Amino acid sequence: MSSVNDDVFGMGTQTVQLLKLGPETSSHPPPPKPLLIATPTREGEYPVLLFLHGYLLYNTFYSQLLIHVASHGFIVVAPQLYITAGPDSTEEIKSAAAITDWLSSEPGLQHSLPMHVHPNLSKLALAGHSRGGKAAFALALGFAPTTLKFSALIGIDPVDGMAKGNQTSPPVLTYIPRSFDLNSPVMVIGSGLGEVKRNALFPACAPKGVNHSDFFEECHPPACYFVAKDCGHLDMLDDETKGLRGKASYCLCKNGKARGPMRMFVGGVVVSFLKARLEGDDRCLVAIRDDPAIAPVVLERIEFLE
Repeated sequence: MSSVNDDVFGMGTQTVQLLKLGPETSSHPPPPKPLLIATPTREGEYPVLLFLHGYLLYNTFYSQLLIHVASHGFIVVAPQLYITAGPDSTEEIKSAAAITDWLSSEPGLQHSLPMHVHPNLSKLALAGHSRGGKAAFALALGFAPTTLKFSALIGIDPVDGMAKGNQTSPPVLTYIPRSFDLNSPVMVIGSGLGEVKRNALFPACAPKGVNHSDFFEECHPPACYFVAKDCGHLDMLDDETKGLRGKASYCLCKNGKARGPMRMFVGGVVVSFLKARLEGDDRCLVAIRDDPAIAPVVLERIEFLE
């Protein structure tokens, strides 16, 4: 590997603090939903990434991924959008919009961070995994209005329902190529095993017709696309996810051999994309495109729309 990409796929130089913010922990008016915030502790101003969790997952299941991204100089805000949810995702999209507005409110995000750490909300990115990826696209597409604008959008194995023609409400995919009316660059990350059933009892976690390839097909330039060949839909979660939901995350989807490589890849390519789109430094992103072997996973597809 080159030193550039050793850096992004490994931990960065920033010391990171994980903060939990909610009704029981905040001395100020609390955010609309409980938050897990991964923030650098070194004095400075940092871009912000709003990260939306997957279906029936806890935001804490992504702690290692959030810390990875934050260690490279980003503040990552991960709300717990719901505990239980039905097929309609309208309310979580509205909640994500409310959290977006809260970021710049008073007291808002600034008052929740370590002293001398400042969020740069003019460099605000949005990401989501699985159903959270669908919600992220919906929010970026204006399904719920926000006062802040997103400068970059990332879909991590996004899923829009059970199958084409069986999308969850509100449907995001239109099946019209390059039809997404987005004002920001997009990256879509896919898992090669997401559309594979674990067994006959459970459907695939990222079924054909509503998964990453369909989302990318509707993105217009600038956009990029990476598919990790032998990795599963939940392989970017923490190595240890506790409780019944944590145990279920090992049983419901077709998984790769280990979570570490996919989590390192997702963390590294997210950092590379954010550096390129928020900070104007595309060296890492271009290096991964030009030499896929430097990634910690095998990439079966890479595509850039310029």
